[in-house]
Amino acid sequence: MHGMNTIEPPAVAIEGVSHSYGARRALDNVNVSIAPSTFAVLLGLNGAGKSTLFSLLTRLYAVQHGHIRIFGHDVGTAASEALRMVGVVFQPRTLDLDLSVVQNLTYHAALHGIGNREGRKRADDVLERIALSERAKDKVRNLSGGQMRRLEIARALLHRPRLLVLDEPTVGLDIKSRADIIGHVRHLVTAEGVSVLWATHLIDEVADEDDVIVLHQGRVLAHGPVTTVVRTLGAQDMRAAFTRLTQEAPLQAESDAS
Repeated sequence: MHGMNTIEPPAVAIEGVSHSYGARRALDNVNVSIAPSTFAVLLGLNGAGKSTLFSLLTRLYAVQHGHIRIFGHDVGTAASEALRMVGVVFQPRTLDLDLSVVQNLTYHAALHGIGNREGRKRADDVLERIALSERAKDKVRNLSGGQMRRLEIARALLHRPRLLVLDEPTVGLDIKSRADIIGHVRHLVTAEGVSVLWATHLIDEVADEDDVIVLHQGRVLAHGPVTTVVRTLGAQDMRAAFTRLTQEAPLQAESDAS
């Protein structure tokens, strides 16, 4: 145990996690470790198992096989400690459109047991961080899609989590709003040391300095810095690497048949 306290546990450690819905296996022995203060992209086509993984991470479902730890806290056995560390942005919108921006935040703070004055202070703080301060008093229904997403990110940061998980957060947004959201979230990593797990099926949301986890049909096919994954596969770029990884099996079958 010597020197244990000096080494921080991973932001996320997923160990031997499998999950089935009846006979269908959605996740198959997934092992992933994400270092603190990393922007990690969970990249996979629709149906790869990204949402299942998020549901286990955020404890919507119990883990059937294996363990998930968040900064060392097991989501199965120490759920409240683990979840206190996590801020979540789900794919469907979950804002109250008739409340103002700041009311959405203070209401959410209250749910987390954060008192009124402190809630107000934190609301102002997160709106500042996500550049929405000038819309604080506006009704949510008057925001653009991109601003609503930013508000959901602000809300996920209210209880000061060390890990932010986002499930396809740019779905339905235009290119400018998408770039804007990614920029804000990347800034949280570089400026504040927040850890991020960003799930997407869009390869252009992956940058060279990211950590990438390629999930396909419930299995992790590659994980590491983008440049390493690309180089290991001898691919030209991440798009080529992803295509090669996800099409490997069918291509193999075709060449066998010829």
